[in-house]
Amino acid sequence: MELRSKRVQIILIICIVSLVSCFKQYKGRISIDGSSSVYPITEAVAEEFRNKHDDIRVTVGVSGTGGGFKKFARGETDISNASRPITESEIKACTENNIGFIEIPVAYDGLAVVINPANEFIDYLTVEELKKMWEPAAQNKITSWKQVRATFPDVPLSLYGAGTSSGTYDYFTEAIVGKARSSRGDYTASEDDNVLVQGVSTDKGGLGFFGLAYFKENKTKLKLVGIDAGKGKGPIYPTDSTVRTGTYAPLSRPEFIYIKAQSANSPVVREFISFYLENAATLVKEIGYVPLPDEVYKLSYERFLKKKLGSMFVNKSTVGADLIKLMKENQ
Repeated sequence: MELRSKRVQIILIICIVSLVSCFKQYKGRISIDGSSSVYPITEAVAEEFRNKHDDIRVTVGVSGTGGGFKKFARGETDISNASRPITESEIKACTENNIGFIEIPVAYDGLAVVINPANEFIDYLTVEELKKMWEPAAQNKITSWKQVRATFPDVPLSLYGAGTSSGTYDYFTEAIVGKARSSRGDYTASEDDNVLVQGVSTDKGGLGFFGLAYFKENKTKLKLVGIDAGKGKGPIYPTDSTVRTGTYAPLSRPEFIYIKAQSANSPVVREFISFYLENAATLVKEIGYVPLPDEVYKLSYERFLKKKLGSMFVNKSTVGADLIKLMKENQ
């Protein structure tokens, strides 16, 4: 009976603790959603922030850059993660709902082009070859590696890439095909980069693309491909150095967060953004991304404090963008 009584007491204690957790009073809440590429950065920041501020609830979701901006424009989130700049149509949706925003770059990322480790015939690929296999005209036509390069064997070509609501998809298609959101449709698409890793790692003829950090996490399952941009430098592989300097062209890009102007008035959000930009360089590097120059983080924080609204990239591409120059022009 005594043992049974102790068990009942333990169960009651667990129930009470659970109820207390459910009804915990937080000093503030911050809702974040958007890009799967930026998610690891923001989640790492949020985790460190929660350790120091357990009275502030920070939730970070993943619905892709496009999906995140839809929620943001409806006023459902305080911060939107984005692996590309906000588009004119998304700005219009925000304007219609009186949602102002502050655009902040937080890291560099290189898009890794990967193949199956068993693939021994690919030494590198050119931008033109990538375009040949990904452009809309390739749909149901370019189905063999031999069609990509005559010296390749007649092995079925299988493609894996980001879904169409992803900022990674937008950037890749702009950089490789020449027009954002323009590609063949007969490829395996997913907003979950782990699905793409699984696909390429089990398909000898597979090729995929996603953020460099996901390759670093799965480098035993994949083979990285060097990209020749046709500028006389030969094939370049994405590394911290080649991404930071833009040598890995045209697949080096900045990553962003967008802060709702109304939320920027909240002391809780101000505290979080201050913490984010103060610790971004360290955490970005720890999780496999490339930190921005210190000056960019400094300019970003000034931009936030001034509540500088709008995007620096209206009618401008991020491909090869000089962030320091752009930010100084838009302070």
